[in-house]
Amino acid sequence: MAPRMTIDRARAAIVAALLVIAAIAYWTLRPGETAKPGQGAPQPAAQNAASLDSVDLSDSQLAVVKVEPVAEREFPVEKDAVGSIDFNEDMTVQVFTPYQGRIIALFAEVGDDVSKGQTLFTVDSPDLLQAESTLIAAAGVLDLYTKNLARLRDLYTTQAVSQRDVEQAASDEQTAEGNLQAARDAVRLFGKADADIDDIVAKRIADSTLVVPSPITGRITARNGAPGLFVQPGNAPAPYTVADIATMWMLANVAEADSPAFHAGQQVQVKVNAFPGRTFDGKITTVGATVDPNTRTVLVRSEVSDPQHELRSDMFANFVISVGAPVRSPAIPVDGVVREGDGTMTAWVTADRRHFTQRTVMIGEERDGYRQILGGVQVGELVATDGALYLSNTLAAAAPP
Repeated sequence: MAPRMTIDRARAAIVAALLVIAAIAYWTLRPGETAKPGQGAPQPAAQNAASLDSVDLSDSQLAVVKVEPVAEREFPVEKDAVGSIDFNEDMTVQVFTPYQGRIIALFAEVGDDVSKGQTLFTVDSPDLLQAESTLIAAAGVLDLYTKNLARLRDLYTTQAVSQRDVEQAASDEQTAEGNLQAARDAVRLFGKADADIDDIVAKRIADSTLVVPSPITGRITARNGAPGLFVQPGNAPAPYTVADIATMWMLANVAEADSPAFHAGQQVQVKVNAFPGRTFDGKITTVGATVDPNTRTVLVRSEVSDPQHELRSDMFANFVISVGAPVRSPAIPVDGVVREGDGTMTAWVTADRRHFTQRTVMIGEERDGYRQILGGVQVGELVATDGALYLSNTLAAAAPP
């Protein structure tokens, strides 16, 4: 019996020894385990993890990479928005006929530039005809009373008429003069000059053609009249619409959160797709008093200077406005910042111009080919500018599948 118990104990000891060996092997060879103080086996795994964000370049590879130190640059504090160009409605006039009648002829097309006082259209006006007829009649009556007064005064010198008759003739002449002046004023309301009125009186010819001129210098933006169309004062649509295009409006909807940064009077720089590389100067004239409940935006209206008359209504535009003093921040050339596949922005930092380490950075504004860096690198550190994308591709190619 004793020998059998000895064999069983030996077997149990062997099994226990095997379990200890298996446990040691598991904990030693477990993948991804980092080394603890005093343990040497995990060190290769740690070294492999450290190389996941680093790249060492050969001499031939260094030729495609340019290294520059991170420097500080000024970045303006700006807000931008998109909008569209429109006519300056404060300088847009709808041209109606001052009196009713039928249009005889039109002398301008949409898009034509016109000067103040230039004829836009003419109207056959019965009111003008009546006013001119009254003027001619008043002039004739005054002429009659003037001659009668002169005759009576001659007769009075010979006592052929009484003084009362002379005084009555003088009163009639004064009344006729007043009527003529009133008739002249009535015709003047139709836009006739004094020379035109004198010509009507001299020739005794009434002309019913009412001339409607442009009230301002600008551009024809709409034409709704046609020959033969009966028009009345104030009846829409107006035969013509004229806009002063020395200044235009830009209408933009800015986010509700950005609206406190905008104020009337701020200077803006406007760019339109039709003129790449060009900037039009302007200023904010109105900031909306309400927020659109559907889009949560606020209307901002700017007045844009356009002395060359190049802007057109409904052009797509965007504007930039400085809302604070410029700030100095670390900056890296645009090519030195790489957008990775997961959306993060990275830069490649080096100390010896051969070993490069990938570092995640926080970016800000872009200005004059440089990207503002809000975090991730410090001023003076060496970073890859040209070739940063090459480094990211090299690291991706070396990553295990």
